[in-house]
Amino acid sequence: MTVANKTIFFLLCACVVVSTLAYGTVHQPTIALFYFVVAGMLVIWAVDSFTSGTIKFSKSLIQVPVYLAAVYAVIQIIPFGSVADTAGLSGIPRTISLAPFATEATGLHFAALGIYLSLALAYIDSAARLKRMANVIIIFGAVFAFFAILQSVLSPTKIYGIFERPSPFGSFVNRHNFAAYIEMTVSIPLGLLFVGAVARDKKLLYITGITLMCVALLLSGSRGGFIALMAELILLIFLTTRSHGARKIALRVALSLLLIGAVIAGAFFVGGETSLSRFAETAASKDITTNRTHIWAVTLKAIAGNMPFGAGLGAFAQAYTPYDDFNGLERVEQAHNDYLQVLADGGVPGALIGLAFVFLLYQAARKGIAEHNMYRRGIVIGSLSGIFAILIHSIFDFVLHTTAISILFLTLTAMLSAALRKYPDDETDPGHHEHRKRRSSSKVAAFSRDR
Repeated sequence: MTVANKTIFFLLCACVVVSTLAYGTVHQPTIALFYFVVAGMLVIWAVDSFTSGTIKFSKSLIQVPVYLAAVYAVIQIIPFGSVADTAGLSGIPRTISLAPFATEATGLHFAALGIYLSLALAYIDSAARLKRMANVIIIFGAVFAFFAILQSVLSPTKIYGIFERPSPFGSFVNRHNFAAYIEMTVSIPLGLLFVGAVARDKKLLYITGITLMCVALLLSGSRGGFIALMAELILLIFLTTRSHGARKIALRVALSLLLIGAVIAGAFFVGGETSLSRFAETAASKDITTNRTHIWAVTLKAIAGNMPFGAGLGAFAQAYTPYDDFNGLERVEQAHNDYLQVLADGGVPGALIGLAFVFLLYQAARKGIAEHNMYRRGIVIGSLSGIFAILIHSIFDFVLHTTAISILFLTLTAMLSAALRKYPDDETDPGHHEHRKRRSSSKVAAFSRDR
């Protein structure tokens, strides 16, 4: 294994952590840094290919829709003719996109994310690396959640005690983004725990980490995040109990209820606003930028007005404004529903690209759920439940527009795909060891009685 090979895997892990700590990578300097890192990894990949004599790449189709989104953004900014003279200006190129620069930037972003996914698919290439990536997500998720809980008590309006925002949580400028991130970090330990891939002496550590993450999510006050977490737990129970007896189903349901109880108790112990207390609020708000019912209604008009090719990826604000019947003093940048925004920005082609991605995820998950290796099956089910939680959360928010969340989402996608492959260094399942140990102990006990 070359130094370049190891460097790329290290940078993949670093992206998951650093992109989160850098305020979720939502500001231009941090986004530019992410692009530089991706470009650097691409150069290192070329060096690795040259020195090793083999071009390392993945044949997984799951990466194709991400690149198709980037290509469609380019198509949306291709000029065809000119618009009519406006305010004395002439020769303005006519494009599908209402905001060509925003669409161009969005296309570049999709390309960077596509390269990241391709490298993750290619370089998570062993059971050891799959486990390392899982451990990075689990450990960082627990530590990050603990930090967020402390910050919510000591400095609730400032990130790191420096950057003041109206409703931050953890290192994210928005509590919904924090909740979405934790939905994914908690999914890996939950998946491993539910399938029985955690050794007995490590279960308490896993349960402690899971509880910390769930308490932090509840304290974030994100109602969409709470709903997504409940959906995640239901999916986990469904996927891990279909072929087992009533006793195992009851045990997993009891474990889930105990976890929910511990999370709620922990949230009340810490104090402050939680997702549960915010359910008492109405869906509408005096702030138009958070009034989802009005935004969704206007978005539907924007979708109809820009069919079939959409208004341009990243051009939602420009598409929304002509149909908004409010005074326009507050600008709406996002639809607060990614499914509606895909239709508004990408039209029919965008919807087809999105459906292709979900279908490929479904195919991979269907194959992985039947995996015999318990650890890799836990990774598949955990990754799938985290991805599912984000897809549910995206009904209420635009969490995938945050770079750190997109990176972790694509990392889970790569891990799901990697867990479908058998590796020479696959470990024997912890449950198998314990089962053999119990059988050996019972045989010794029976032999002693016979004597």
